[in-house]
Amino acid sequence: MKQIAMFNHKGGVAKTTMVFHLAWMLAIKGKRVMVVDCDPQCNLTGAFLGEIESEEYPFESTNPQKPRNIRDAVRPAFESRPYIIEPSEILESNKRPGLYLLPGHVGLSEYEGQLAVAHELSNTLSAFQNIPGALHHAIRVTAERNSIDYALIDMSPSLGAINQNLFMTSHGFLIPMAPDLFSSMALKSLARTLPRWAEWGKKASSNTLLRSADYPFPEVTPKFLGSSVQNFRKRSRGGEEAKPTQAFQKWFDKLAEARSTDLLTALEVAEMLLPKKIYQDADAPPDEFLMEIGSLDGLIATAQELAKPVFAIDISQDTSYKGVIAENYQAKIDDVRSRFDEGAEKIIKLTSAL
Repeated sequence: MKQIAMFNHKGGVAKTTMVFHLAWMLAIKGKRVMVVDCDPQCNLTGAFLGEIESEEYPFESTNPQKPRNIRDAVRPAFESRPYIIEPSEILESNKRPGLYLLPGHVGLSEYEGQLAVAHELSNTLSAFQNIPGALHHAIRVTAERNSIDYALIDMSPSLGAINQNLFMTSHGFLIPMAPDLFSSMALKSLARTLPRWAEWGKKASSNTLLRSADYPFPEVTPKFLGSSVQNFRKRSRGGEEAKPTQAFQKWFDKLAEARSTDLLTALEVAEMLLPKKIYQDADAPPDEFLMEIGSLDGLIATAQELAKPVFAIDISQDTSYKGVIAENYQAKIDDVRSRFDEGAEKIIKLTSAL
């Protein structure tokens, strides 16, 4: 199983959309994929299910040894329960075979402070030694029980302990962003933060107390799989392929500069890049976007109602659009499908080296 973190501490960059769409496309390609909702906002769980009409959360665990969400999965470690972490029950999509959800829970955020303390003290106090490896263990045993190929992790927009833990126990990571000033600032912030996390991860994985824990902290350094950009306007000039408008192109250039000058330089020093040949063979240079997804307009709302990705929308069956409007939306759907198809192929090639 390859665990991939979708991470950017700036909000509004379509992390959840990217996780859901990429996971669906990987499932189309025959992979068994589990999406794990580790954002306490639970937007990924909502995207998977569509509108939840019940007044009660459908994934509360009634049996503590048969967890049905990520919070309850790690409860034995965080609350010192007298039983071990067991594989979670996961939900298979009724619209895409091979795609599974490990639901989120608002209460996961309650463990943030405890995990932060464990990160600092678990190397000296045995009472904390089972906490740092708990999230990874819960995801891994669930993936193994269900023969999962990829576990895609949706994370909250923060630099908190839960995200640090999830990130540093993943095999690879993707950084989604938007073409704006704050995404450029976020890349520079990540260039400072991720090397510190990597240094902490190396110390944690080599710590004798954590290695001997019931849930050992894994020895892994996450590798950069690429970046994506979404939600921008495109325009075709002179019959050429549509490209970002001038207003957005300015921010594309700013993002490219921050990525090359700040982020990639820092990741190379922290040994968080793959060998150059692997990027070349996958046709996925790290200094270019792995995927560029334009504005989805009203299609994203339709997709959310249907609980499926934009590229799975059937214009004639799922919408009332007709004529030129239908043709324009169909062109968008085809473009999104093509870009995620190419992106998924690149991810498969890149992760084969992990």
